[in-house]
Amino acid sequence: MVEPAAAVTDTHALVFHAAGGGRLGPRAAAFFDRCERREAILYVPAVVMWECSLLARVSRINLRRTVRAFFDDLFSNPSYQPLDTTAEQLFRADDMRFTRDPFDALICAAAQTIDLPLISRDAQIRGSGIVTVIW
Repeated sequence: MVEPAAAVTDTHALVFHAAGGGRLGPRAAAFFDRCERREAILYVPAVVMWECSLLARVSRINLRRTVRAFFDDLFSNPSYQPLDTTAEQLFRADDMRFTRDPFDALICAAAQTIDLPLISRDAQIRGSGIVTVIW
C-alpha cells in the first residue's frame, strides 16, 4: 500500500505523538515519523487546536507549555500545517449524523474538504466510512 503524502490529524493522535508516540497505531506512528523527517505533510485543523486548549485547561492533557507555545513549536516544522475552519467544513459537519461529538464531526469535515485521510483510532469514525482512516 502506498502511503499518502499528506493527511489530517485527529486530536488524540497529535497528543499521543507529542507524548512520545507509544500509543499510536503502527501506520500512524510511521506517518508522524515521516513528518518529523519532513517527508510528509500533516494538517492540523483549527478545531484540533481548540480541543487541545480545552483539554489542557481542565488538565486532561499536559502540553508542558502554553497552548500557543506548543503549536508554535509544532508549526516550526513545515511538515505540520494549520488548517483553518471554513464555512464548507461547518456545513459538512452539520450534515454528519454518525456522531454527536462536534469536534469529531468538524475534524472529519476538515479531512473531507481537502480530500485527505484522517489519522485517528476512533472506532466510530472508522466505522462510519465518512473518511479514510490511518491508524
